[in-house]
Amino acid sequence: MGRGKIAIKRIDNTTNRQVTFSKRRGGLMKKARELAVLCDADVGLIVFSCTGRLYDFASSSMKSIIERYQEAGEEHCRLLNPTSEAKFWQREVTTLRQQVQNLHQNNRQILGEELSNFTIRDLQLLQNQVEMSLHSIRKTKDQLLAEEILELNQKGSVVQKENIELRKKFDIAHQHNIELHKKLKYGESSSGEQATSTNSKDPGESSTRRDSHVHIDLEMSQKGLEDE
Repeated sequence: MGRGKIAIKRIDNTTNRQVTFSKRRGGLMKKARELAVLCDADVGLIVFSCTGRLYDFASSSMKSIIERYQEAGEEHCRLLNPTSEAKFWQREVTTLRQQVQNLHQNNRQILGEELSNFTIRDLQLLQNQVEMSLHSIRKTKDQLLAEEILELNQKGSVVQKENIELRKKFDIAHQHNIELHKKLKYGESSSGEQATSTNSKDPGESSTRRDSHVHIDLEMSQKGLEDE
């Protein structure tokens, strides 16, 4: 059988009331934590026990959550009351002007101006602030330089690899060119030898032909003399 439905009313028994409070408080805290994690919500929970003990949970900062709650309440009131809204914006303008003035004054003090009213402690605090700022600036600068050096080294490695590949291609092309020159030289020498051998054969044939013509002429001369 399932559990019976519990009536929602004050528990008279002190022990039972404390036990129920402890159990339900734990469940409520768990649900608040799950709501903050699952839904990315900014959750603030405040619980006071009947004895006045405080239990709270905040997903970020309880102070910031309370400030947001108060601002939201004031904004809600401004929407309901136009006069209050106008006064709120007047206060906002005054606050922003004061903040801008403070920022300008702080910048002048960092530059070493308007320090006549400073005490030794104020000057020491300002010096610490400037040194911390310089440390942060140097750290950021060193980090950027290190990243640029690393990037340049990587580019240098890529260029070096490309140069090696180009050198290999150049060597292959050069070797191929040498082989072509050898083949051309061999071809020219072969053609010269063939032409020389052809020329050496032609004079013999010419002399043989001349001898045959001379022999024929002699025979014809002798025959003419006999006929006479």
